[in-house]
Amino acid sequence: MNNAPLRIEQYETVLFNANLNPKGIPESVTQAIKENISSIVKYPDIYYNKLKTAVSSYVGAPLENIVMGNGSTDLLKLYGALLLPKKALLLTPGPSEFEHVLSAYNVELSFYNLKEEEDFKLDMEDLISQLTEDLDLVIIANPNNPTSKKIELADIRKLTEACKEKDIFLIVDEMYIEFLDNYKEYTAVPLTEEFDNISVIRSVSKFFAVPGLRFAYAIMNNPEHKEIIDLTTTKNNIASLTAIAITDMFKDEEYITESQSMIHTERSLVYLAMSTSKTIKLIKPDANFMLVKLLKDDLSSSDVAMHCNQRGIIIRKCDDIRGLSDKYIRMCFMKPKQNDLMVNTILEIV
Repeated sequence: MNNAPLRIEQYETVLFNANLNPKGIPESVTQAIKENISSIVKYPDIYYNKLKTAVSSYVGAPLENIVMGNGSTDLLKLYGALLLPKKALLLTPGPSEFEHVLSAYNVELSFYNLKEEEDFKLDMEDLISQLTEDLDLVIIANPNNPTSKKIELADIRKLTEACKEKDIFLIVDEMYIEFLDNYKEYTAVPLTEEFDNISVIRSVSKFFAVPGLRFAYAIMNNPEHKEIIDLTTTKNNIASLTAIAITDMFKDEEYITESQSMIHTERSLVYLAMSTSKTIKLIKPDANFMLVKLLKDDLSSSDVAMHCNQRGIIIRKCDDIRGLSDKYIRMCFMKPKQNDLMVNTILEIV
């Protein structure tokens, strides 16, 4: 590789590694913050009635089943402290933060390996057969990151039932669920009405492109766990402006519809354009990002990333993700012209 500068100045840097909605901050959020800036002189309302009602309406779950936190990692830590699991099962490749959080609680980790030859699609029957009596916790992501593969609701139901039989708590991370086509057919939220051993965690960071608001929520129907959470967590842990902005954001139907339409279109176009190459393998995506395997022997993810950096394109190298290697890259779908540049730039080198 030549010693080219990190990026060429005429290109705007685009973060294809962040997995954020390319539409950016919803206008409803911008407006709410502008109009309510004075609220920061007051402590937040400890009841959060408007915010909880907005979350309840958005996900279709009762108010009493909602748990709120400052980001999904915050909620994972909350469940780590609540459940104090001795042993947990994670999918690999999968979100690295699961492993990081559980390691802090000295949880013994076991891993279920998704198979590359099956494009990392989860075989639920096989996973269930691996559940052992000594497991306390299973965490899965739907859709999974970095594979961008969704899991059918019927399969999550089977897993919930199997976990219930073995007294295992199940956490389903749905950080990217809204990017799926017809996502309400895949969400595990309805299962929380039937089972007390499942919690669904969601964050607003990715789909609504507001990671700086630091807000995530969980849906769980377990009064005993909920009582402990209510007793031990800070009553007014969500910032005033965050609560106000998110209350309006969940009602922003135009933003939600336009975002899902844009991602559907760009996902299809990028996949089609890159599928012409014989020297890469595409893992067909369901979410707003795609995993790609490099097939050339002499090409690594670092080579591709460096080539992309010169044009202001920042992609995700996957060499540090358990279950992958320096032969994998991941990129999210951005705006049409940005995607065109990204596709052309990658195809130049692969």
